Amino acid sequence: MPGDALNVTTSTLSLTVADVDASRVFFCTHLGYEVAMAADGFASLTRGDAAADIVLLRRGTEVLPADQRDRQAGGLILALTVTGLDAEERRLREAGAPITMPLREEPWGERLFQLTDPNGVVVQLVEWVAPDEAEQAEQAEQAEQAEQAEQAQDTEEPAVRVISPVAENVTESPNARMTGLAAPSRGSTELSTWTVEMGAGQTGPEHSISREQVWTVTAGVLHVTCGGRTDKITAGQTFVLPPDVLRQVHAPQAAEAHVAMRSDGVASVPGTEGTRVLPWAQ
Repeated sequence: MPGDALNVTTSTLSLTVADVDASRVFFCTHLGYEVAMAADGFASLTRGDAAADIVLLRRGTEVLPADQRDRQAGGLILALTVTGLDAEERRLREAGAPITMPLREEPWGERLFQLTDPNGVVVQLVEWVAPDEAEQAEQAEQAEQAEQAEQAQDTEEPAVRVISPVAENVTESPNARMTGLAAPSRGSTELSTWTVEMGAGQTGPEHSISREQVWTVTAGVLHVTCGGRTDKITAGQTFVLPPDVLRQVHAPQAAEAHVAMRSDGVASVPGTEGTRVLPWAQ
């Protein structure tokens, strides 16, 4: 690099969101940020450690160049490396924080979970396991799997996986509450199933899914718009949503449903790039 070397004194992440106050409350309540400055449609947040400062700008603000004013934070992950990840996950779960990807450990030693703020900003908390610890954990997991395989071979009847709803598999969104049941991370190999709870008047976003879904309404009523047509589905009825077709679900009254899908299905939202996994189906 010609001249003096680059000297970074601080790092700031600027996010354009629809609701500045909602993101400000999320970061201050759950992640320990403090407000450094604030005004209408603007908030500057900071922490006293190595975490990047955050600037929140309301979508459409004239502070931004004209070609950037209508963009909204999406497709990015704010990753914070922390210590005591288990304690942080437990603290946030008990506080009712919107954990949208449960705590998991990757084979290369990364342990992580994710939260999503009311504007869709994804925050990932990460802790790295030392290489020797990761290797020991992998060896212990392999030994456990081998033991389970031996036990299965000694059993005349095929093993049955019983899955009970638990709090750590619940994903809260502004539009619904999803409770993950069968999934690859919970014992299934091909299918994922989950329950959906929607309050009266709640409406899900318009989106499409890459795989067919089968919904059975177990309580209340759902209005489902798909392919330009809206149908009313009542408790006890089942409807099938085809893949790659825009759909939207509305609950005129409190409703519940059971959903089944191939586990590799992903979501697409009009106006955004890429696809999104369904955390409750992973």
